Amino acid sequence: MIVQVDGREIEITSPDKILWKDSQTTKLDYVNYLLQVCDYILPYTKDRMLMYWLFPHGLHRSKIEKRSLLASAPSWVCSTFYKEKERILLNDRATLIWLANIEAIELHVPFDRYVRQDYPTDLVFDLDPSNNEIDLALEISLELKQVLGGIGLRSTVKTSGKTGLHIFVPIQPVFRFEETRLINKFVADYMLEMYSQKVTIERVKERRGTKLYLDYLQLWRGRTMAVPYSIRAANDALVSTPVTWEEVSQGFKPGHFTMERVLNRIKEKGDIFRPDEAVRNQNNERISRILTMLKSRK
Repeated sequence: MIVQVDGREIEITSPDKILWKDSQTTKLDYVNYLLQVCDYILPYTKDRMLMYWLFPHGLHRSKIEKRSLLASAPSWVCSTFYKEKERILLNDRATLIWLANIEAIELHVPFDRYVRQDYPTDLVFDLDPSNNEIDLALEISLELKQVLGGIGLRSTVKTSGKTGLHIFVPIQPVFRFEETRLINKFVADYMLEMYSQKVTIERVKERRGTKLYLDYLQLWRGRTMAVPYSIRAANDALVSTPVTWEEVSQGFKPGHFTMERVLNRIKEKGDIFRPDEAVRNQNNERISRILTMLKSRK
Protein backbone atom coordinates (compact mmCIF):
# COMPACT_ATOMS: atom_id res chain seq x y z
CA MET A 1 0.00 0.00 0.00
CA ILE A 2 1.08 3.60 -0.62
CA VAL A 3 0.93 6.36 2.00
CA GLN A 4 1.11 10.02 0.97
CA VAL A 5 3.12 12.11 3.41
CA ASP A 6 3.82 15.76 2.65
CA GLY A 7 4.00 15.11 -1.08
CA ARG A 8 6.10 11.95 -0.74
CA GLU A 9 4.82 8.52 -1.72
CA ILE A 10 5.95 5.89 0.76
CA GLU A 11 5.24 2.23 0.15
CA ILE A 12 4.21 0.30 3.27
CA THR A 13 5.21 -3.30 2.70
CA SER A 14 3.52 -6.12 4.63
CA PRO A 15 1.16 -3.76 6.49
CA ASP A 16 -0.49 -6.64 8.37
CA LYS A 17 2.79 -7.95 9.79
CA ILE A 18 2.66 -8.27 13.59
CA LEU A 19 5.50 -6.24 15.11
CA TRP A 20 4.45 -6.35 18.78
CA LYS A 21 3.16 -9.82 19.59
CA ASP A 22 1.45 -9.32 22.97
CA SER A 23 -0.61 -6.36 21.81
CA GLN A 24 -1.02 -7.72 18.26
CA THR A 25 0.22 -4.38 16.94
CA THR A 26 0.79 -4.46 13.18
CA LYS A 27 3.11 -2.40 11.04
CA LEU A 28 0.09 -0.46 9.76
CA ASP A 29 -0.95 0.26 13.38
CA TYR A 30 2.56 1.60 13.95
CA VAL A 31 2.41 3.78 10.83
CA ASN A 32 -1.00 5.17 11.76
CA TYR A 33 0.14 5.95 15.28
CA LEU A 34 3.22 7.81 14.04
CA LEU A 35 1.15 9.77 11.53
CA GLN A 36 -0.92 11.07 14.45
CA VAL A 37 1.97 11.88 16.79
CA CYS A 38 4.60 13.01 14.31
CA ASP A 39 4.12 16.69 15.16
CA TYR A 40 4.82 15.81 18.80
CA ILE A 41 7.83 13.58 18.12
CA LEU A 42 9.66 15.75 15.59
CA PRO A 43 10.47 18.68 17.93
CA TYR A 44 12.54 16.22 19.99
CA THR A 45 14.34 14.65 17.03
CA LYS A 46 14.96 17.66 14.77
CA ASP A 47 18.66 18.17 13.99
CA ARG A 48 19.68 15.22 16.18
CA MET A 49 21.49 12.18 14.82
CA LEU A 50 19.12 9.24 15.05
CA MET A 51 19.75 5.81 16.51
CA TYR A 52 17.21 3.02 16.14
CA TRP A 53 16.96 -0.74 16.38
CA LEU A 54 15.97 -3.35 13.83
CA PHE A 55 14.66 -6.76 14.90
CA PRO A 56 14.89 -8.92 11.77
CA HIS A 57 13.71 -12.05 13.63
CA GLY A 58 11.15 -10.44 15.96
CA LEU A 59 11.35 -8.53 19.24
CA HIS A 60 12.16 -11.69 21.19
CA ARG A 61 15.38 -12.19 19.20
CA SER A 62 18.60 -10.20 18.86
CA LYS A 63 18.50 -6.58 17.70
CA ILE A 64 20.69 -4.61 15.32
CA GLU A 65 21.61 -1.06 16.27
CA LYS A 66 21.55 1.38 13.36
CA ARG A 67 23.03 4.85 13.25
CA SER A 68 24.22 5.32 9.67
CA LEU A 69 22.03 6.15 6.68
CA LEU A 70 21.01 3.01 4.80
CA ALA A 71 22.09 2.73 1.17
CA SER A 72 18.43 2.08 0.31
CA ALA A 73 17.23 5.31 1.93
CA PRO A 74 15.37 7.76 -0.33
CA SER A 75 17.40 10.72 -1.54
CA TRP A 76 15.15 13.14 0.37
CA VAL A 77 16.02 11.78 3.82
CA CYS A 78 17.93 14.47 5.73
CA SER A 79 21.39 13.50 6.92
CA THR A 80 24.72 14.83 8.10
CA PHE A 81 28.26 13.48 8.22
CA TYR A 82 29.72 12.62 11.60
CA LYS A 83 33.04 10.85 12.05
CA GLU A 84 33.10 10.04 8.33
CA LYS A 85 29.68 8.37 8.42
CA GLU A 86 26.38 9.66 7.08
CA ARG A 87 23.80 9.87 9.84
CA ILE A 88 20.01 10.26 9.63
CA LEU A 89 18.39 13.45 10.87
CA LEU A 90 14.75 12.76 11.74
CA ASN A 91 13.52 16.20 10.66
CA ASP A 92 10.26 15.52 8.82
CA ARG A 93 7.12 13.41 8.71
CA ALA A 94 8.06 11.50 5.56
CA THR A 95 11.33 10.29 7.09
CA LEU A 96 9.46 9.13 10.18
CA ILE A 97 7.03 7.03 8.11
CA TRP A 98 9.85 5.65 5.95
CA LEU A 99 11.54 4.53 9.17
CA ALA A 100 8.31 2.86 10.30
CA ASN A 101 8.15 0.91 7.05
CA ILE A 102 11.67 -0.48 7.49
CA GLU A 103 10.52 -1.45 11.01
CA ALA A 104 12.78 0.93 12.88
CA ILE A 105 11.84 0.34 16.50
CA GLU A 106 12.90 2.40 19.51
CA LEU A 107 13.75 5.84 18.19
CA HIS A 108 16.63 7.29 20.20
CA VAL A 109 18.43 10.62 19.90
CA PRO A 110 21.49 12.15 21.56
CA PHE A 111 21.32 15.00 24.04
CA ASP A 112 22.84 17.56 21.67
CA ARG A 113 21.97 18.79 18.19
CA TYR A 114 24.39 18.28 15.33
CA VAL A 115 24.47 22.07 14.75
CA ARG A 116 25.60 22.57 18.37
CA GLN A 117 27.53 19.42 19.17
CA ASP A 118 28.85 18.84 22.70
CA TYR A 119 26.27 21.21 24.22
CA PRO A 120 23.28 19.24 25.62
CA THR A 121 19.81 20.74 25.72
CA ASP A 122 18.88 19.07 29.03
CA LEU A 123 20.23 17.55 32.17
CA VAL A 124 18.87 14.00 32.29
CA PHE A 125 18.57 11.33 34.97
CA ASP A 126 17.45 7.79 34.11
CA LEU A 127 15.73 5.94 36.97
CA ASP A 128 15.86 2.19 36.35
CA PRO A 129 14.33 -0.18 38.94
CA SER A 130 16.20 -3.46 39.34
CA ASN A 131 13.07 -5.53 40.00
CA ASN A 132 11.05 -4.22 37.04
CA GLU A 133 8.56 -2.60 39.44
CA ILE A 134 7.85 1.07 38.91
CA ASP A 135 6.80 1.97 42.49
CA LEU A 136 10.34 2.65 43.70
CA ALA A 137 11.06 4.74 40.59
CA LEU A 138 7.96 6.82 41.31
CA GLU A 139 9.03 7.34 44.91
CA ILE A 140 12.62 8.30 44.13
CA SER A 141 11.61 10.53 41.22
CA LEU A 142 9.58 12.68 43.61
CA GLU A 143 12.55 12.92 45.96
CA LEU A 144 14.77 13.84 43.02
CA LYS A 145 12.31 16.53 41.95
CA GLN A 146 12.51 18.01 45.45
CA VAL A 147 16.31 17.94 45.41
CA LEU A 148 16.42 19.62 42.01
CA GLY A 149 13.86 22.18 43.12
CA GLY A 150 15.91 22.85 46.23
CA ILE A 151 18.79 24.07 44.08
CA GLY A 152 16.45 26.07 41.85
CA LEU A 153 16.09 23.65 38.92
CA ARG A 154 12.70 22.93 37.33
CA SER A 155 12.22 19.45 35.90
CA THR A 156 9.87 17.39 33.75
CA VAL A 157 9.32 13.64 33.68
CA LYS A 158 8.35 10.91 31.25
CA THR A 159 8.05 7.17 31.42
CA SER A 160 10.82 5.17 29.82
CA GLY A 161 8.20 3.05 28.07
CA LYS A 162 9.20 0.16 30.29
CA THR A 163 9.41 0.31 34.10
CA GLY A 164 11.67 3.31 34.53
CA LEU A 165 11.37 7.09 34.48
CA HIS A 166 13.38 9.79 32.73
CA ILE A 167 13.82 13.11 34.54
CA PHE A 168 14.75 16.09 32.35
CA VAL A 169 15.98 19.52 33.38
CA PRO A 170 15.66 21.69 30.24
CA ILE A 171 18.50 24.13 29.64
CA GLN A 172 19.89 26.34 26.93
CA PRO A 173 22.77 24.57 25.12
CA VAL A 174 25.64 26.66 26.48
CA PHE A 175 27.28 24.15 28.85
CA ARG A 176 29.55 21.41 27.57
CA PHE A 177 29.04 17.77 28.56
CA GLU A 178 31.87 18.01 31.06
CA GLU A 179 30.02 20.78 32.90
CA THR A 180 26.65 19.05 32.87
CA ARG A 181 28.39 15.92 34.20
CA LEU A 182 29.55 17.95 37.22
CA ILE A 183 25.96 18.96 37.98
CA ASN A 184 24.60 15.45 37.44
CA LYS A 185 27.24 13.92 39.68
CA PHE A 186 26.63 16.52 42.40
CA VAL A 187 22.92 15.64 42.42
CA ALA A 188 23.47 11.87 42.16
CA ASP A 189 26.00 11.88 45.02
CA TYR A 190 23.52 13.70 47.24
CA MET A 191 20.73 11.27 46.32
CA LEU A 192 23.02 8.33 47.07
CA GLU A 193 23.94 9.80 50.45
CA MET A 194 20.32 10.47 51.43
CA TYR A 195 18.75 7.27 50.04
CA SER A 196 21.57 4.73 50.18
CA GLN A 197 19.18 1.94 51.18
CA LYS A 198 17.11 2.43 48.02
CA VAL A 199 19.40 3.98 45.40
CA THR A 200 22.58 2.85 43.66
CA ILE A 201 24.83 4.30 40.97
CA GLU A 202 26.34 0.89 40.20
CA ARG A 203 26.35 0.39 36.43
CA VAL A 204 26.76 -3.41 36.61
CA LYS A 205 23.21 -4.71 36.88
CA GLU A 206 24.13 -7.86 38.81
CA ARG A 207 25.62 -5.73 41.62
CA ARG A 208 22.55 -3.55 42.23
CA GLY A 209 20.50 -5.99 44.22
CA THR A 210 16.98 -4.63 44.63
CA LYS A 211 18.03 -0.98 44.57
CA LEU A 212 16.98 1.54 41.97
CA TYR A 213 19.72 2.50 39.54
CA LEU A 214 20.12 6.27 39.30
CA ASP A 215 21.90 6.69 35.99
CA TYR A 216 23.48 10.13 35.77
CA LEU A 217 26.22 9.00 33.38
CA GLN A 218 23.96 8.48 30.36
CA LEU A 219 24.11 12.21 29.73
CA TRP A 220 27.23 12.21 27.56
CA ARG A 221 28.30 12.74 23.97
CA GLY A 222 27.27 9.93 21.65
CA ARG A 223 24.83 8.38 24.12
CA THR A 224 21.11 8.46 23.49
CA MET A 225 17.68 8.24 25.10
CA ALA A 226 14.26 7.16 23.85
CA VAL A 227 12.30 9.94 22.17
CA PRO A 228 9.11 11.17 23.88
CA TYR A 229 6.01 9.50 22.36
CA SER A 230 8.06 6.73 20.72
CA ILE A 231 7.15 3.07 21.18
CA ARG A 232 9.55 0.74 22.98
CA ALA A 233 10.54 -2.73 21.83
CA ALA A 234 8.82 -4.66 24.62
CA ASN A 235 6.13 -6.97 23.28
CA ASP A 236 3.25 -4.91 24.73
CA ALA A 237 4.10 -1.85 22.57
CA LEU A 238 4.15 0.72 25.37
CA VAL A 239 4.98 4.36 24.72
CA SER A 240 7.61 6.56 26.37
CA THR A 241 5.07 9.04 27.70
CA PRO A 242 5.38 12.49 29.30
CA VAL A 243 3.47 12.62 32.59
CA THR A 244 2.73 15.30 35.16
CA TRP A 245 4.30 15.35 38.60
CA GLU A 246 0.78 15.04 40.00
CA GLU A 247 0.37 11.76 38.11
CA VAL A 248 3.68 10.55 39.50
CA SER A 249 2.52 11.40 43.01
CA GLN A 250 -0.78 9.55 42.48
CA GLY A 251 1.03 6.54 40.99
CA PHE A 252 0.45 4.53 37.83
CA LYS A 253 1.47 1.35 36.08
CA PRO A 254 3.56 1.34 32.86
CA GLY A 255 0.94 -0.78 31.11
CA HIS A 256 -1.42 2.18 31.14
CA PHE A 257 0.51 4.00 28.41
CA THR A 258 -0.62 2.24 25.25
CA MET A 259 -0.76 3.90 21.85
CA GLU A 260 -4.50 4.47 22.07
CA ARG A 261 -4.33 6.04 25.51
CA VAL A 262 -1.39 8.23 24.56
CA LEU A 263 -3.29 9.54 21.54
CA ASN A 264 -6.21 10.39 23.83
CA ARG A 265 -3.83 12.11 26.26
CA ILE A 266 -2.42 14.26 23.49
CA LYS A 267 -5.90 15.28 22.37
CA GLU A 268 -6.75 16.23 25.94
CA LYS A 269 -3.48 17.69 27.24
CA GLY A 270 -1.32 18.49 24.22
CA ASP A 271 2.44 18.22 24.75
CA ILE A 272 3.02 18.60 28.49
CA PHE A 273 6.74 17.87 28.18
CA ARG A 274 7.99 20.80 26.14
CA PRO A 275 9.15 23.71 28.35
CA ASP A 276 9.12 27.38 27.44
CA GLU A 277 12.30 29.39 27.03
CA ALA A 278 11.82 31.07 30.40
CA VAL A 279 12.28 27.72 32.17
CA ARG A 280 15.45 26.99 30.21
CA ASN A 281 16.84 30.45 31.00
CA GLN A 282 15.99 30.15 34.68
CA ASN A 283 17.67 26.74 34.91
CA ASN A 284 20.74 28.11 33.14
CA GLU A 285 21.12 30.88 35.69
CA ARG A 286 21.05 28.38 38.55
CA ILE A 287 23.45 25.99 36.84
CA SER A 288 25.96 28.80 36.28
CA ARG A 289 25.92 29.54 40.00
CA ILE A 290 26.22 25.88 40.97
CA LEU A 291 29.12 25.35 38.57
CA THR A 292 30.93 28.34 40.04
CA MET A 293 30.51 26.83 43.50
CA LEU A 294 31.62 23.34 42.41
CA LYS A 295 34.67 24.60 40.53
CA SER A 296 35.73 26.73 43.48
CA ARG A 297 35.97 23.58 45.61
CA LYS A 298 38.73 22.13 43.46
